Amino acid sequence: MTKLKKNLLALAVVLVILGAALGTFLLVKPDDSDTGAPAIPAAGEAQAVREDSHRLSNPQRSEMTLVEFLDFECEACGAVHPTVEKLRQEYGDRVTFVVRYFPLPGHRNSRTAAVAVEAAARQGKFEDMYKKMFATQKEWGELKNSQADVFRGYAEQLGLDMGKFDASVKDPATEERVKADQRDGMGLNVQGTPTFFLDGQKIQTPRTYEAFKALIDERLAQ
Repeated sequence: MTKLKKNLLALAVVLVILGAALGTFLLVKPDDSDTGAPAIPAAGEAQAVREDSHRLSNPQRSEMTLVEFLDFECEACGAVHPTVEKLRQEYGDRVTFVVRYFPLPGHRNSRTAAVAVEAAARQGKFEDMYKKMFATQKEWGELKNSQADVFRGYAEQLGLDMGKFDASVKDPATEERVKADQRDGMGLNVQGTPTFFLDGQKIQTPRTYEAFKALIDERLAQ
């Protein structure tokens, strides 16, 4: 192997490691038809949160809205999930926590997972399936074969009406709901997951719970 090839190989390894450490990044152009990625909305049309966005908390007097664009197969999203849950426990009566789908094409089952969660949401079980996906991520994440049957099994465990669930999974409107979140994310220049917005402003994801808590406390004090 020539010295040049060795250097290129070493560089490739470094880039892979950096990608894993920093999270999952957007690997598709907006017009990539092979992935079914939605087109980017016109300037000014994208919104961080909409009326029909899924809310994990909805306090009567919300002082702040925290929105997360996520991919259920993203390891970085799985890693930050306990932090989000802890923040919800502490600030759920003051902060509106919102989840938006942003499945990336580099993950074989990310879109399938999002569709399954949205199908569960049609029966009022969004949060239950959302939690189930992250609790089991290490079991199905990064697998190359479809995990649709596994996700269907989760729906059964949650006691969903399976006839309705299957119909929702097949309904084009369910995937369109996922794409609607993606469109907003692309329009807001979301380039990887997880990406957070505080009151409509994109923030750099804090590395620890303490740092995230300090940021929220600072904003609430303003």
